[in-house]
Amino acid sequence: MPVIAIIGAGPGLGAAVARRFGREGFSIALISRNQSNLDAMAAELKSGGLTARGYAADVLVPAALEDALARAAAELGPITTLQYSPLPSREYLKPVLDMTPELALEALRFSALGLIHAVRAVLPAMRQAGGGSILLVNGGTSVKARADFAGTSVAFPAESAYGEMLHDALEGEGIRVAQLVIPGGIPKLRLANGIDDVADRIWDLHAVAGPFRTMLIPLEDGRE
Repeated sequence: MPVIAIIGAGPGLGAAVARRFGREGFSIALISRNQSNLDAMAAELKSGGLTARGYAADVLVPAALEDALARAAAELGPITTLQYSPLPSREYLKPVLDMTPELALEALRFSALGLIHAVRAVLPAMRQAGGGSILLVNGGTSVKARADFAGTSVAFPAESAYGEMLHDALEGEGIRVAQLVIPGGIPKLRLANGIDDVADRIWDLHAVAGPFRTMLIPLEDGRE
């Protein structure tokens, strides 16, 4: 059975993606910081007939993140899809004149280095299997800096650059690497089916080979 690990799993997009992939026969590894929240999400998914388990880890603690992914693989099976979509701290949305080197470094650890640790944990099994997918979900500052969102304007482009390089390096091995850019809060995007439309788009990025970056809506139509 294929397995998706959702890093940054929450009751909104993470749960919607879990349901979408679960309908396709995936087992679901939910990863975020709060084990009780994860257990509640997993229980709800199980009540719908899906296989899901929660593994608490903070992306700022590499050893914990790698351990969570290892436990998920041991209990559910090798991870065939990795979604990296942790929600940035509001501290990363400070104006550029208020950003300190320490805050910039933390934002980079959160977005770029966390992704690198996660990828290195799951990629060997994907390469051995000859397939898989790595999916990034980012806001609009991944493609256009905003002086009032300084932390993500520094960190998201670094995460994007790593993802794009992976896309180019792995496309011949059957491993898809793709990024979905959501330029604004999902409730404000007025999608016909709301967050389920976003989950459908993420499924498409997994299922169909294509370019690295996909915009959910045009950048000028969003706010972040």
